[in-house]
Amino acid sequence: MPKINLEVIFHNLNVNPNVSPTKQKKKNIASEKQQTLEEEVNKLLKIGFIWEVYYPKWLANVIMIKKINEKCKLCVDFTDLNKACSKDSYPFLHIHKLVDETSR
Repeated sequence: MPKINLEVIFHNLNVNPNVSPTKQKKKNIASEKQQTLEEEVNKLLKIGFIWEVYYPKWLANVIMIKKINEKCKLCVDFTDLNKACSKDSYPFLHIHKLVDETSR
């Protein structure tokens, strides 16, 4: 993913300061999905889209979702973080398209 100049666009989460950060318990991944997970994580690490963090305040599990075509999709379970954030009155329905167009 290309880098975006922070003068063009910036987003932050409106986390309620009264909610304490949550670290989810580790979920086990089925052995048949483990190799797919490792491949996806290594691919994202290689392109610099994700990176390793130490002592995070919020920690969310990675989960594998089976798509219609029987392939697995890597997702992050942000359930606890979503509960701690106030609801947005103006959601971006196609934020990925907006970010892609802005970064050109």
